[in-house]
Amino acid sequence: MIAHTPGAFFILFVTVGVSLAGLYAMPTLIAASLFRPYYLLPRKQYYTVITSGLVHASFPHLLFNMLTFYFFGPPLERVIGTERFVLLYAVALVLSEARTYFKHRNDPQYASLGASGAISAVLFAAIVYFPTQSLYILPIPVPIPAPVFAVGYLAYNWYFARQERQGINHTAHIDGAVTGLLFVAVTDVSAYQRFF
Repeated sequence: MIAHTPGAFFILFVTVGVSLAGLYAMPTLIAASLFRPYYLLPRKQYYTVITSGLVHASFPHLLFNMLTFYFFGPPLERVIGTERFVLLYAVALVLSEARTYFKHRNDPQYASLGASGAISAVLFAAIVYFPTQSLYILPIPVPIPAPVFAVGYLAYNWYFARQERQGINHTAHIDGAVTGLLFVAVTDVSAYQRFF
């Protein structure tokens, strides 16, 4: 499976490795990786748009993101190819932070982290290609259709975006979802015909 989806598994292994290192061995790694809109331009911290997506606020935050990515990333990469998959992920990391930048660029206290924006893009792009896919999430005893999961995922993030707790950028989750849908529309609009 890894041989057929090298992009997804590379992203998965790097994100898990860096996140665990930051959470349990080198907390300064998380501090150095945070996306801080206030400092992005004055201190030229452009790299944080990417590095903030490699670290997570807690183990549950990491686990939820990586499980979602694992369920949807490799199947999507097999369909669209490694180059387009990695491009989607990279574009989503950047674009999912754009609204956050404008919203918080004058707030020196604001910082965010997590791969959720890019993972939202992967999730929603995958749903266009696999609208009938389902997944199991314990302790729910029945399969959850991917579109239902996606709507619940967005509702959860819309609710928490209004609170911006724990440095997790819930606004980026929503913007990532939109990025995933637009990416498919731009690169393979025929996929939407299969969706409907």
